[in-house]
Amino acid sequence: MGDTFIRHIELLGYEKRFFPSQHYVYMFLVKWNDLSEKLIYRRFTEIYEFHKELKEMFPIESGDINTEKRIIPHLPAPKWFDGQRSTENRQGTLAEYCYTLVNLPHKISRCLHVVNFFKVRHDDMNPVTDSQIKKPEGFILPKDAKKTLSDITGPIVLQTYRAIADYEKSSKSEMALKAGDMVDVVEKSESGWWFCQLKNKRGWVPAAYLEPTDGPDESEEQEPNYAGEQYIVQKSYTALEEDEMTLKEGDTIEVIHKLLDGWKDETTGYYPAMYLQKARETSTSVKSRLRNWSAPPRRSSIQNAKSIHKQGRKQISQETYRRNSKKYIQSRRNMREKFQNKANVIAEKNEQEENKPKAQPAVPPRPSKDLILNRCTESTRRKIL
Repeated sequence: MGDTFIRHIELLGYEKRFFPSQHYVYMFLVKWNDLSEKLIYRRFTEIYEFHKELKEMFPIESGDINTEKRIIPHLPAPKWFDGQRSTENRQGTLAEYCYTLVNLPHKISRCLHVVNFFKVRHDDMNPVTDSQIKKPEGFILPKDAKKTLSDITGPIVLQTYRAIADYEKSSKSEMALKAGDMVDVVEKSESGWWFCQLKNKRGWVPAAYLEPTDGPDESEEQEPNYAGEQYIVQKSYTALEEDEMTLKEGDTIEVIHKLLDGWKDETTGYYPAMYLQKARETSTSVKSRLRNWSAPPRRSSIQNAKSIHKQGRKQISQETYRRNSKKYIQSRRNMREKFQNKANVIAEKNEQEENKPKAQPAVPPRPSKDLILNRCTESTRRKIL
């Protein structure tokens, strides 16, 4: 439990966004103990996951042991499809929930789980947008929360994807699929798990099992960032394929490409995105994913996958990643400079050796008179007599 705590949370309204697909986020003004005020955006699915974890942390206060002792407020689960009307109608309940939450005993209202969830994230300051897509539409909550906002005409359009193979769910939160099923994607998570609906069913599905009906979907992926972004490994993973990486918790890597199926590429291989967190970024969402979900499969690992498109997705080879990586280019440059410096040192040393004056042969000492008389010829002996 730290010194930072929340004084008040005010629900301002909600925002309708259109990128990467149509969805809704609630706008909160969070007032902190240092008198600062921060604007944050959260999806209702995020808020509900936060609520469930809070109940698990405080089973007595959540009424799991004795319903009469419950002080943590109730929060309705997401509906099978959260459209604009349900988003709008939920505002009063959500505003009351936040008010009650902040006024709970300090061990709950000021715990790290609450504080971290309402902290400003990178996406709060820089929402993901696209110049080709309509700008977000904001709807401010009126002073009287019981009043309803004016309706907007027009249907809510979701992206439709097709299942490329059968998928058997492994948990209650997932949804099973048959090859050829057409699903509407409600939410796309960077982790590689997408929240979908199929008729009266809804649940999480690995993005690797889905393809758009209008063509290969690599156009939806971000272009490789060969400069690299620093991420810290939150969970160890042992490579199952030759082009994957084995890393340990706490390792720091440079991510250069984020894929739709929830995998990221470093200069030497792929790694599950849900096991990574940006350096210098704190969030409870990563730990929540690690506890509830496993790493999604990669599209290349799916057997009996059948696409309806003649042209498959464009694949970037590991060699291309490696040779274009700024880290690799810099290491090559450093290596060349190292060899060049070494060559310059050798050349300078050789030049110094060549310029050194050559040593003169030593002059032998003159033999003594007795040595000449004893060893030299008669003619030589006559010269010293």
